[in-house]
Amino acid sequence: MDGRDLVRSARTVRAVGTSQGWLSVRSALRRRRADAAGLPPRGAERARVPGTAVGAEPQPGGGVVRFARSSLRIRVTSGGAVFCGWDGATPEPSYALVGPGPEADGRAELEPDTEGGWRVVSERVTVAVSRFGAVEIRTPGGVVLRRELPPRWWDVVSEAGHGDGTRPESRSDQDAVSGDDGTEEAVRTGSCGGVSRWVQRSEVAADARFFGLGGRASGPRLRDGTYRLWNTDPGGAFGPGDDPLSLTMPVQLVVADAGTHLVFHDNSWDGRVSLHEGEEGRGSGHDRAGSCEVRMDGGPLRYWVLTGTPSRVLHGWASLTGAPALPPRWALGHQHARFGFGDAAEVRRVVAGYRTHGVPLTALHLDIDHLDGHRVFTVDRTRFPDLPGLASELRQEGVRLVSIVDPGVKAEPGNAVYESGAAADAFVREARGREVRGVVWPGEAVFPDFTDARVRKWWGGLYAERLAQGFAGVWHDMNEPSSFVAFGEPTLPRSARHALEGRGGDHREAHNVYGLAMARAGYEGLCELRPEERPFLFSRSGWAGLQRYGGTWSGDVATGWPGLRASLALVLGLGLCGVPYSGPDIGGYSKVPSAELYLRWFQLGAYLPLFRTHCAHDAGRREPWEFGDEVLAYARGAALERERLLPYVFTLGQLARLTGAPYVRPLWWNTPRDRALRDCEDAFLLGDSLLVAPVLEEGARRRSVRLPRGRWYDTTTGQAYEGPGRVMIDAPLSRIPVLARAGAVLPVAGADGDVELEVWAPAQGRKGGGLVVPDSGDGWERPCVERMESQWESGRVVVSRPDGEPVGYRVRVRGGGTRAEAGEAGPDTHGGRDEE
Repeated sequence: MDGRDLVRSARTVRAVGTSQGWLSVRSALRRRRADAAGLPPRGAERARVPGTAVGAEPQPGGGVVRFARSSLRIRVTSGGAVFCGWDGATPEPSYALVGPGPEADGRAELEPDTEGGWRVVSERVTVAVSRFGAVEIRTPGGVVLRRELPPRWWDVVSEAGHGDGTRPESRSDQDAVSGDDGTEEAVRTGSCGGVSRWVQRSEVAADARFFGLGGRASGPRLRDGTYRLWNTDPGGAFGPGDDPLSLTMPVQLVVADAGTHLVFHDNSWDGRVSLHEGEEGRGSGHDRAGSCEVRMDGGPLRYWVLTGTPSRVLHGWASLTGAPALPPRWALGHQHARFGFGDAAEVRRVVAGYRTHGVPLTALHLDIDHLDGHRVFTVDRTRFPDLPGLASELRQEGVRLVSIVDPGVKAEPGNAVYESGAAADAFVREARGREVRGVVWPGEAVFPDFTDARVRKWWGGLYAERLAQGFAGVWHDMNEPSSFVAFGEPTLPRSARHALEGRGGDHREAHNVYGLAMARAGYEGLCELRPEERPFLFSRSGWAGLQRYGGTWSGDVATGWPGLRASLALVLGLGLCGVPYSGPDIGGYSKVPSAELYLRWFQLGAYLPLFRTHCAHDAGRREPWEFGDEVLAYARGAALERERLLPYVFTLGQLARLTGAPYVRPLWWNTPRDRALRDCEDAFLLGDSLLVAPVLEEGARRRSVRLPRGRWYDTTTGQAYEGPGRVMIDAPLSRIPVLARAGAVLPVAGADGDVELEVWAPAQGRKGGGLVVPDSGDGWERPCVERMESQWESGRVVVSRPDGEPVGYRVRVRGGGTRAEAGEAGPDTHGGRDEE
């Protein structure tokens, strides 16, 4: 045990108590022994590159190009997505994809090119393969979006083949894959036993910017550096410099002048992605391309590429990996959570406080302290003697209860969940056949193997107990999976065995998809138990495709101004990976925030999909009245504005399900060629109509806001600004800057609770519009999308439907006037008043 492990051991003991702390020491030692016995030694390896192309076999949508020491399968789908798989890899099996996968584009054919390579030409994309294995993804006009250099593998050398063409690993990787000119000597190797690790390097445009890779606190734009692909409990509060976190994904979104593309490496093993932004030659013509290097410890080398506008790319991604789940409408409102609710009486006091102070509340979350000894699917009957009665009472006041669910099951005789799981052989086992034991909040625990369909079915049935207690939704925690250890990785042994849908394998492959598979178990169980309602589920950990089952949240973000900034980065980055529903712990998890920090966090949260306060048991309170009358008044205003915008937020949720577009979008979403917007990380779009500029710095009462092209109105003052450009906008404690796009038509809640249309006047001679999806309840009704248009007619703004049908809503027009210079107020033809 080195010095860092000693520090971590001391921290673990302090965090979970002396008894569990020493259990964590024993767990770490047991984990080390299990891996020593259960993992094969690495042994000798030899390097391999594809070699020279020797032929090709056309297939629908592409074909297989054969090289001297590998093969590449290419398929262009009918939607324009490109699949590439080396060494015989196919799209299936995959935890990310939904259904059988898209059909091949029957018009796309594999054909030889003039330089000894091959290419596949389709309507939306061209794929070119050089004779040495480099792959280029090109636009229909021939512009290269991404160039994949020939990959390199390190195969485990079998005893019979040891020394046959082996190259030492110390040889420079760059020498091996520096290009596709064939200068690398042939490395004679065949299919070797064991696990091959691999590396693939790529080049992108010099002006390209990287986004994605799951939840990254330092984003949303990913700077030069190395990012690990291994879901990790950070072991306490995290900030912008901490990486990796609980939800990593091998999903990159790359934005450049030439176009946008998404690349997904469908491989759940531990890996690292190194990114380097390029440099333009400033007119000299000597640009340096941006680069990406993906290294995986094992598993297939296969990936998907989607190209087009950001909206088209995310729509294609949702088609591949599944439509985002739509939360029930109440889950789009303000929610309150805390680790440390003492009892039912305290819950009632908190809910009554929100009602007394006029702050809207739609849900209250119970953490592990409501459980009996922290055991999952139990209730502490002393502190919550009638939980179903409490849930019913709160529901009558419009407040739902949401329950935490952890995967760790206390391993003890008499625990009904443990005994039923043991009887069903549901728990992960060591290579030697014994149940894997870890340490979590209830003590020594075992872990269900969610990669087994039979186990998912068993686990999903356990949610009947939560529903019987009156809970309306669940949040999954500790599911990286996390296990308290004094040293080493805070998770299960890498040698632990998993079903992996009948294929069999170990935790090296199963770790990153564990939270995803748990979310599937919970979602499918809730659908079966209560088929008439859409489930509400969000999960701390997951993987590509998590959006099919629900959303996520930041995890334990550190209290402080850097944590506030990290909150926004996480939500934006996850949305660009296809998970649109997420949000942070308002106020931060770890410490008591200042009144100003809490308020600014609350104001940001009011415009994010998951609007929830949460904190640790020793981090003070998070009710807004705890921070004084001024903060209470301003927080109430933010919560009431969220309540007013709920029809718009609900519409965004429906559109996310239909199109894959996130609720919260970077400023460059509609204008990705605007380089200034690509570098802007302190503001965002809520849908297409609102621009939100949160205050992220202590003491700020004004802030600079970068505007996309077009006219924007300050929603508080009605002042008009012209973009693109920067403007200075007041940001008093009472509010953060929110601007509306000229011409926008937003569905909002009127004073009487009915939906009405808030219309921001388009510029003279221009048209605007918006979409409305009426609330059809919390079931599965197919949404009706209504399109509205706005324009000037005879000196007034008119709203109409393209089909000529009546609008059907009360209309309130705001803003107006003639063109204004950027940063200056334009005249308001309505004098700042609303027009009905």
